[in-house]
Amino acid sequence: MSIKKCLIIDAMHESLFPMLSGIGWEYDYKPHITDDEIKKIHQHYQGLIVRSKTIINQELLGETPSVKFIGRAGAGLDNLDLEYLQDKGIYVLHAAEGNRDAVGEYTVGSVLALMRNLPKADRQVKGLIWDREGNRGEELMGKTVGIIGYGNMGQAFAKRLSGFGCKVLAYDKYKVGFASEGIREVQMNEIYDECDIVSLHIPLTHETRGLVTEQYFNQFRKRILLINTARGEIVVLADVLKALDSGLLRGAVLDVLENEKLDKLTVGQQQTFHALSKKSNVILTPHIAGWTFESHIKINVALINGIKSLSLR
Repeated sequence: MSIKKCLIIDAMHESLFPMLSGIGWEYDYKPHITDDEIKKIHQHYQGLIVRSKTIINQELLGETPSVKFIGRAGAGLDNLDLEYLQDKGIYVLHAAEGNRDAVGEYTVGSVLALMRNLPKADRQVKGLIWDREGNRGEELMGKTVGIIGYGNMGQAFAKRLSGFGCKVLAYDKYKVGFASEGIREVQMNEIYDECDIVSLHIPLTHETRGLVTEQYFNQFRKRILLINTARGEIVVLADVLKALDSGLLRGAVLDVLENEKLDKLTVGQQQTFHALSKKSNVILTPHIAGWTFESHIKINVALINGIKSLSLR
């Protein structure tokens, strides 16, 4: 029997290693490996387990790769050249179900925090300001929530809204027939007309890059709260700032940014970021919606289940 061996090129929770051994896979764990080093050694492996630091494409793996599967420890696939991988017959596994619970909880929590002025009130009380009336909030009950993208993450958010008395509308360009109790499947015109809150749960693709702009906000009948836990490049931050300043937007939760390397922002990005960071109706977090102690392990379980299901020759 040939040895099954995979290369792990990103930092992973330690629970992965005994799981791999338990299904008969050997592994080399090289979380600090460079692209040039991967190019030299990947032919010795049947599997490659990655997060997001490395672009997996023909330049990396070549014309005749030995790798039979790519295991993406997370939901997004934007660092994988899917056309190339499909052409080479390489299986793509990802673990969207691994962090969907974390994303669902974060999204509800961040909406509640913004609507009830929790970040602002916290800062004020710590600064010895006791302003009850200035921090009077709004209830989630009775609001209309729009979910853009109804995959694992969108469904997890919808599930957690079920007890809040909201009206939940969901739009997915690539899905139909998913309406269920408490969830209404709609087209974007109904999202634009009815929603008070809009949450993005879509992948980064050539269609969605730069999708959310000032023009996008102009189509809403109401002043919405925007939540982005998907990918930063979907939302143009300079236009978010304009929409907040003009009153098109009531607030924003931004867990992801166009450029998440804060020490390498362009001058324009710095100006936008600093202006957003001063606003009491904006919550900024460092890409942590799906980042919990539990999701670390759930992601590994999902990957292992995917690897077990493969039929590799």
